[in-house]
Amino acid sequence: MLKQYHTLGKLEAGCDEAGRGCLAGPVFAASVIFPCDFSNDFINDSKALTEKQRNELRTVIESSALSWAVAMVDAKEIDSINILNASFKAMNMAIKQLHIQPECLLIDGNRFRNQTDIPYFCIVKGDAAYLSIAAASILAKTYRDDYMKQLASEFSHYGWDKNKGYPTAEHRCAIQKYGITAHHRKTFTLFSPQLKLEL
Repeated sequence: MLKQYHTLGKLEAGCDEAGRGCLAGPVFAASVIFPCDFSNDFINDSKALTEKQRNELRTVIESSALSWAVAMVDAKEIDSINILNASFKAMNMAIKQLHIQPECLLIDGNRFRNQTDIPYFCIVKGDAAYLSIAAASILAKTYRDDYMKQLASEFSHYGWDKNKGYPTAEHRCAIQKYGITAHHRKTFTLFSPQLKLEL
C-alpha cells in the first residue's frame, strides 16, 4: 500500500507527468491534493495499471481529491524549450491551477525547476511510493491518452489510438511512409536508425 503523506499535518500536492518519451503529442502533467486521511488500496503508479483500471481510478481520484488539475505543453513548445523544461512547465502549470494552495509539493523524479514559492521534495519512483503522486500519474496518463485518441481520428496513419505517440515500430514506419505532422516533435529522433530514407 502506498504512503498517504510525506510530512504529517502538511497539505501536500503530488505531481507527475506523462508523455516525455513520445515522438508526437503534448507532455501532460497533473497535481493532486488528497485529504490527509485518504486511503485507497488500488491507486498505484499508472504504468502498473491497465487502461480500464486507470480510467476507473480517475473517477475516484477526481471525486476524492481536495483539489486536482491537469496541464499540457504542446509539441511546438517542446521543440522550442526541450522536453525536460516542457515537463517542468506543465507541472508548474498544473500546480498553479489548483484551487487550494498546498503547503508542500511531492515531485516524481530526481529534479524539478520550481516556479512557485511552495517547498518541494523530489522523490525517485515517487509514483510507486505516494498516493498523491500515483494519482497525479494516473490523471496525466489518462488525459493524455484521451487527447491522443482524439488526434488519431484525424491522423489515422500513425496508430496513436494504440501507441499514444510512443516510438513503436508501427509509428516509425508510418512517419517514414507518410511524413510528419504538426504534432510530431521535430527535435526528437523520429526515424529508426535501421531505416534509411531516400533523399
